[in-house]
Amino acid sequence: MKKMDSGVTAAIGFQAAGGSAGIKKGNVKDMALLYSIVPCVAAGTFTTNIVKAAPVKWDQHIVYDCEAAQAVVCNSGVANACTGEEGYRCCRETAKMAAEVLKIPEDSVLVASTGVIGQQIPMDKIIEGVKMLAPLLSNSREAASLAAQAIMTTDTRQKEVAVSVEIGGKTVTVGGMCKGSGMIHPNMCTMLSFLTTDADISKEMLQEALSEVVKDTYNMVSVDGDTSTNDTVLLLANGLAGNPVINKKDGDYQKFLEALYEVNTILAKKIAGDGEGATALFEVKITGAQSREQAAALAKSVITSNLTKAAIFGHDANWGRILCAMGYSGAKFDPEKVDLFFESAAGRLQIIENGVAVDYSEEEATAILSEAEVTAIADLKQGKAEATAWGCDLTYDYVKINADYRS
Repeated sequence: MKKMDSGVTAAIGFQAAGGSAGIKKGNVKDMALLYSIVPCVAAGTFTTNIVKAAPVKWDQHIVYDCEAAQAVVCNSGVANACTGEEGYRCCRETAKMAAEVLKIPEDSVLVASTGVIGQQIPMDKIIEGVKMLAPLLSNSREAASLAAQAIMTTDTRQKEVAVSVEIGGKTVTVGGMCKGSGMIHPNMCTMLSFLTTDADISKEMLQEALSEVVKDTYNMVSVDGDTSTNDTVLLLANGLAGNPVINKKDGDYQKFLEALYEVNTILAKKIAGDGEGATALFEVKITGAQSREQAAALAKSVITSNLTKAAIFGHDANWGRILCAMGYSGAKFDPEKVDLFFESAAGRLQIIENGVAVDYSEEEATAILSEAEVTAIADLKQGKAEATAWGCDLTYDYVKINADYRS
């Protein structure tokens, strides 16, 4: 597998564009368009929140009920959530305009929005935005970058990645871009992720692969415990790589799955590390578990603990908070067998052994916890299963950002 300096335009046949449609205040990028030169099979996963934004409902229809997808229109600034029938009508009008300018079927256009909940989408700006972006579509690196910038809200940096892998004697590429910084919690988050691949793969296997990967990537991310109304992951495959079609779980499927997992793991970590107000990516690894489910429950519980997140911000090795969060996770384990370590670029240090603190250096612990990426590793010593979750520290700036988000 080869990692590439690219994004959604890395795979053959995909083009993108990003620019300003005037949805946000100031001349900032707020609309993106993604397009495949040929129809694609599509897969998707969506928010588990009962309150679903209009674009989520529209995309579920396209992914689950329609034959193909070929374009995605995304705006930032307004979420088009809690907007009733008018909100859904806006999705249809957006798709209709994109279909007209791109000369593709209306039911092959996916729509996504992110931003403030409860406001009606400014359709005049969306329509003009689609018209503006269509002529700018390109497969260039710059086009991918502009699109990634245009979908950001409180994100401080764009999030992109691409990898290539050989399948059936052909080079298959998987690329992606995402956004997410706040309202992030397991079972999807205020995140949008758009993934592209030139793999030739059946719709059934594409959905199977995406669903399998999401549970160990995006669903293992938490910034603040809030599950959004707009969470959407879309995966488009146009088959232009020319590999033998992947229509069963064989070796080729496993290679594709590994590439997809790599892309989504990188993107998930980028979301966690760019949490609102964050100064550090906080990773929690549970090893020696009896099952993946046990390990995942424990890792998620630690990553969502506000007390633990605050301790990471303070570079404080307050290990009791970690053990406490594990204890209320609902997963059964023996706390008197747990070994706990902190690890970063500054080194690795054991903090507890068999549930009891060891004689460690507080200065060394502080140095390790002062890095931009910090990992806590808990070994249950009960089995061979493991799981990893990602989050960030909890800072003063998180409150500042969300206290005046609408202003």
